[in-house]
Amino acid sequence: MSINGGTYRDIDVMRTWCLDNTLNFTRYMFKHRFKRKFVVGRHHIEISNALQKVLRGEITRLMINIAPRFGKTELAVKNLVAQGLAINPAAKFIHLSYSDDLARDNSAEIQSIILEPAYQRLFNVALTSRSTKKWYTTEGGGLYAVSSGGQVTGFGAGLVDREEEEELGEGVHSLESYLSDMEGFGGAIIIDDPIKPDDALSDLVREKVNNKFDTTIRNRVNSRRTPIIIIMQRLHENDLCGYLLSQEPDEWTVLSFPSIYTDENGEEQALWPFKHTLEELKNLREKNSFVFDTQYMQDPKPREGLLYSLGFREYEVIPQSRRAIRKNYTDTADEGKDFLCSICYVETETANYITDVLYTQKGMEFTEPETAKMLSRNQTQMAIIESNNGGRSFARAVEQQCRIMGNNTTSFKWFHQSQNKQVRIFTRSAEVQNLTFMPVGWQRMWPQFYKAITQYMKTGNNKQDDAQDALTGTVEWRGKGVAQDLDGVF
Repeated sequence: MSINGGTYRDIDVMRTWCLDNTLNFTRYMFKHRFKRKFVVGRHHIEISNALQKVLRGEITRLMINIAPRFGKTELAVKNLVAQGLAINPAAKFIHLSYSDDLARDNSAEIQSIILEPAYQRLFNVALTSRSTKKWYTTEGGGLYAVSSGGQVTGFGAGLVDREEEEELGEGVHSLESYLSDMEGFGGAIIIDDPIKPDDALSDLVREKVNNKFDTTIRNRVNSRRTPIIIIMQRLHENDLCGYLLSQEPDEWTVLSFPSIYTDENGEEQALWPFKHTLEELKNLREKNSFVFDTQYMQDPKPREGLLYSLGFREYEVIPQSRRAIRKNYTDTADEGKDFLCSICYVETETANYITDVLYTQKGMEFTEPETAKMLSRNQTQMAIIESNNGGRSFARAVEQQCRIMGNNTTSFKWFHQSQNKQVRIFTRSAEVQNLTFMPVGWQRMWPQFYKAITQYMKTGNNKQDDAQDALTGTVEWRGKGVAQDLDGVF
């Protein structure tokens, strides 16, 4: 259906369509304000679905992590507030950003949406003032806009609910008749980019913002059910989102949108080609991988404390070698959330050259044939498989698959790994970095494996260690097995 032509002639139908979905509302108002269409990306649909759950009271704590200039403020700040006031003109909002100017600019934009004739035709919302810092509707709703480090006084977000009204007692009893008419959404605290990118590496500034949230911001809600929404690009592992997730991980619904994602076929795709094509994103990554991983991939990692802090050297062509063997080391998944990690590599006198990786949480019905295929195409001579937790049966099944495929070259060795995994990974980390070469572009070939390896910390709560375990195994097994003269093969 057209949203701007003659199809929607019934005002009630149009009003219902706009309020049914924040993206519908945004598209309608954007078209009338700017005389062009709002270009919709897959992330806008997911964000809008989450915002609608906020409006229905199903989500009260929401984080949205996405790169700058991807339409987050247009959708989740400006139009959400305008839509919220259309639903309930008595709704009260607090909007915070890292500077007063940004917060007040957004405040002015919200007012311009409300005053837009297309909005006024649908919704009965009137303003009593045009101040950009604090303004009200004729129904008592409104918005307070200030920097995340500023003072919020005399204003609370949301409406007092019935339970809390009763707790407050006679002090608010005079509001009873007024509140009885209020239903549904009552406002929110919306924080958009609470910290400036240039300040993200400052412990002092980050702690100030985080402490401000604890001491002031979270207390400005008029009800425990008043939503708090944080919209930001990730800037540091201990930015506001990182801090809150470390303190109260179960309380927040998190939407995280890397600018490059891997589709179901394992191919890299741009999140929103209208803003950045895949090639443009790759160029950004080449210029500054730390900024790109943090701000564009929503994947902040510390510059210090990484186990493999020296990184890995890369190769384009495996060099000539008199003594080399094609090997594989496989760590099968121990539990449901663990990864199977199977690494094919060429072991030479001087180093290991990684040639292929299978890193997945899928079940044995997938991993057994896929491992057999990988071993065969890499002409693997020796497959070393940890027999712990079903590894022996896995090895036998993969060997059978290889023989069915006509691969009679690969020999299989399974063994019980009795040494402590964390101790092995830590003590062998220097050898792993010194003796391992990755193929050029390995971050794109095996993105999950790359992420697991490059973000593993020396200390702390590392979620997975299967990739590190398998990579350590490739070094532990150097010199073991029958080498073959492969001169001239590469």
